[in-house]
Amino acid sequence: MEIPASNLTIIVACIVVFFAVRMLIGYLASRKVNNTTDYIVAGRRLPIYLTGASIMATWFAAETLMGASSTAYQYGFQGVVFDPFGAALCLFVSGFFFIRLMRRARYLTVVDFFERRFGKWMGMAAAAIQMITYFGWTAAQIVAGGNIVHALFGWPVEIGMLFVATIVISYTMMGGMWADTLLDFMQMFLTAGGVTLIFVGVMNAAGGWDAFLANAGSLYVSKPFTLLPIPGEGYLGYQGGLGWTYWLGAWMALGLGSIAAQDLMQRSMSARNEATAVHGTYMAGILYLGFGVLSPLIGIAMFAMNPNIAPEQTEFLLVTAATDNLSPFLAGIFIAALASALMSTSDSSILAGASVFTENILPFFKKNLSEKANLMWTRWMVLVIGVISLLMALFAQTIYKLSVFAWTVILVGMFAPFALGMYWKKTNQTGALAGFIGGWVTWLISLPLLYPTTIEINAGDAELAIWDATYIGSVPAFLVSLILVVVVSLLTQKRDAPRPLLDVDNKPLAFKNRMGILPLRDALRKLRPDEMDH
Repeated sequence: MEIPASNLTIIVACIVVFFAVRMLIGYLASRKVNNTTDYIVAGRRLPIYLTGASIMATWFAAETLMGASSTAYQYGFQGVVFDPFGAALCLFVSGFFFIRLMRRARYLTVVDFFERRFGKWMGMAAAAIQMITYFGWTAAQIVAGGNIVHALFGWPVEIGMLFVATIVISYTMMGGMWADTLLDFMQMFLTAGGVTLIFVGVMNAAGGWDAFLANAGSLYVSKPFTLLPIPGEGYLGYQGGLGWTYWLGAWMALGLGSIAAQDLMQRSMSARNEATAVHGTYMAGILYLGFGVLSPLIGIAMFAMNPNIAPEQTEFLLVTAATDNLSPFLAGIFIAALASALMSTSDSSILAGASVFTENILPFFKKNLSEKANLMWTRWMVLVIGVISLLMALFAQTIYKLSVFAWTVILVGMFAPFALGMYWKKTNQTGALAGFIGGWVTWLISLPLLYPTTIEINAGDAELAIWDATYIGSVPAFLVSLILVVVVSLLTQKRDAPRPLLDVDNKPLAFKNRMGILPLRDALRKLRPDEMDH
């Protein structure tokens, strides 16, 4: 990707301004942080527009935008079932079934649920998986950031990663969730607006909407707009039952796997009341689906105009579309916003990991910490997680694809205990642990069993074969996890009595009205003083 020198100067200026603004907001937000609740969940005071924008911006990551256009160029909508379609599904399912109770309980982390519902052993298992997930996911964002800096400036990727990591760690240490949320709100408008302008420009270049529909295609799929397996082609090259299993795995990877993840729940729990948490999540889902589908449409349109781009050269398809169809100034703002989007995902994952460590792991070693000490530990863990993730990124620059495996670990081991723990009172710790371990072990066993088939279909490409086996294997692993939670819980009721679901004060949580059906006016009205932090 080559950008004219005059355009590059404008892009650099925009990025410098964005970075400076992020640092300034981090400093200003730090003045609103007085305790751990302020730092981790913004004092539970976020209004609906900040809640929805923050969730949407956290998920609307740079590699999602760039990856969706590249994947759709090759596989059409089939290739982006994972994201944005599966990711949007996650937001709607979370908002309807889970967010309301999580906000009612006033937890600080998703691990708080596992500890109070199932006890310390399940809590430790959940905390360990969350930490592994966010180390890998943060490293993934740093790798993507280093690649963007390298593509724009020609700097070594390692220097780009160091630069991005330093900025993200600095403002997140200062402002925590307040800084993240305010920056997410700003970034959402710029990224969504930028991708909309690119979409309009690409549609004009393609001859308009009607011409686009008439000429639409993709490199490997005959029907670019279908989400279903295609007769004779299957799903991403897999036929019959294996293709349908892969298709289910694609929907479930983010659609269910990200529900029991800290970054989503942390933002929902930052909302000022239950209605705000629920409607903010719905708002994020609508925004994410509406703007997220534009990137794959751009990829399909780029194929219609130039079907001869090699797959390995499609990575920066969206950036190319921006520089070709926008003025240098608008292209500069969009690419700066793209870098900003990557940072929004990075700061979320760093803060999520730090929150889990301080709230759920540290108490095993240091008890009865003061609020000041707790806040200090959380800030220092932001630095520790950022540095470890940077080291992972430097020594394993293919970490991006490997990190997605971590979301599958959450799906196969944690979703069944999470969902059943909320909706089935007979779920106990033994059943939850059995589902967690059994799902994870089944998934690991399935990988070598599926690999001979996936390596043959992928013509010897080991990386793609492992990637495919991961998603296909997640479906039986998830089913095993679900079955084990139910069966083992029923068999061990007398030996391991189920615990009630408790709130943050260890009081039984009311299960009444748990679904995400609330009047929108409750999310929009101002809170009374007695309702704050409740």
